[in-house]
Amino acid sequence: MNSAPHTLDATSHSKERSMTFWQIWNMSFGFLGIQFGFALQNGNASAILQNFGAHVEELSWFWLVAPLTGMIVQPIIGHYSDRTWNRLGRRKPYFLIGTLICCVALLLLPNSGAFFIGKTALFIGAMFLMLMDASINVAMEPFRALVADNLPDKQRTLGFSIQTFLIGLGAVAGSWLPYILANFFGVSASAPAGQVADNVIWSFYIGAVVFLGAILVTILFSREYPPAEYEAIHGKADHSSAGLMEIFADFKRMPRTMKQLGLVQFFSWFALFSMWVFTTPAIAQHIFKLPVSDTSSDTFREAGAWVGIIFGVYNGISAIYALMLPSIAARFGRKKTHAFSLIAGGLGLISMYFAPNKEFLLISMIGVGLAWASILAMPYAILAGSIPSGKMGVYMGIFNFFITFPQIVNGVFGGPVVKAIYNNQAIYAIVLAGIFMIVAAISTFYVQDAVAINMKDKR
Repeated sequence: MNSAPHTLDATSHSKERSMTFWQIWNMSFGFLGIQFGFALQNGNASAILQNFGAHVEELSWFWLVAPLTGMIVQPIIGHYSDRTWNRLGRRKPYFLIGTLICCVALLLLPNSGAFFIGKTALFIGAMFLMLMDASINVAMEPFRALVADNLPDKQRTLGFSIQTFLIGLGAVAGSWLPYILANFFGVSASAPAGQVADNVIWSFYIGAVVFLGAILVTILFSREYPPAEYEAIHGKADHSSAGLMEIFADFKRMPRTMKQLGLVQFFSWFALFSMWVFTTPAIAQHIFKLPVSDTSSDTFREAGAWVGIIFGVYNGISAIYALMLPSIAARFGRKKTHAFSLIAGGLGLISMYFAPNKEFLLISMIGVGLAWASILAMPYAILAGSIPSGKMGVYMGIFNFFITFPQIVNGVFGGPVVKAIYNNQAIYAIVLAGIFMIVAAISTFYVQDAVAINMKDKR
């Protein structure tokens, strides 16, 4: 891909244009597709791997693929997308490449058990999970940079909130789809041991179509600033280091705000990783009273389907709350808004331990939904105002380090802790996740919001 030429000096700034609601909507619409696929993965990957023979203490190791690929892929994609310009644009080529690869993985992952048996199916399924994770990371990272590229700071909270709303819509649809196919369209939710039920398989097929269609909306109906105009708005980028080594130089020079947000992100994403990995076995054991060894009965599949329902609820809540975030943040500030949301999420996760029945979990997910909406919007809105000119892509990618590192730590130690300390009772991993979410809220108050400080100084 061609490097974007620098034709204007940084002194020739032009005014960054505001965008209409529907322009922001079209620009962000591809995230609906990304999250549709991501929700299918979150709600079903643990159950699929357990269908193929994975033990509960091994699940976090298989899920390590996502943060590991994200840690490597996102800074590199950000680095090169800062320098890319061709007929598709700067960020759009990466959307399309990541989407096409992910669609292939969506088609193949649930079918691993149909072509292979035993540990071979488990290994092949894990490979397709890795392919899906890598491609989602390729598609996802440039979307964050695109919003920051195109919007002035006064619209960035709105931009990330609309993005979060679309994420919520996609996640609700993706989470609920297997349940809907089974209960309203008669698609079988049963399967022989070692294979995936038809309702899940068809959900992944539909997910591939939705993913591709949503990305095409963004590619066809949104624009990016051409190189000269982009440089006039954002200033001339400092590319003093050569090649990929510049990523390490940028890492050393990361803004103070990013470092402070890193602690918040650590506790937040440690908690989220536990929720995604251990909710299915936790509910199967704690609510449906199944033994640890039961990973293929119809009751276990029912527990997995209910996980899809409650995950859809928290994503639906996040979609609604995302539309409220700009006005709440304008009144109370970004940091207080984020802290409140994280506390709500922590209490929601902890309440799952006290749930008397599966329906109570719907209430638990209200708090989780508030936290999820804020996690997807507030840190990026705070961060964007502190990033140097011309570095939006690479710093959004580097910021992903603070998302992936806690997941890697959890992935390495989470499974053994569940086995050795919690006696394979995954519900205690969910309780710890709630505590970590509250710690993240406390950490938020130590973050410096550079834009908020500047606005206060001007008053």
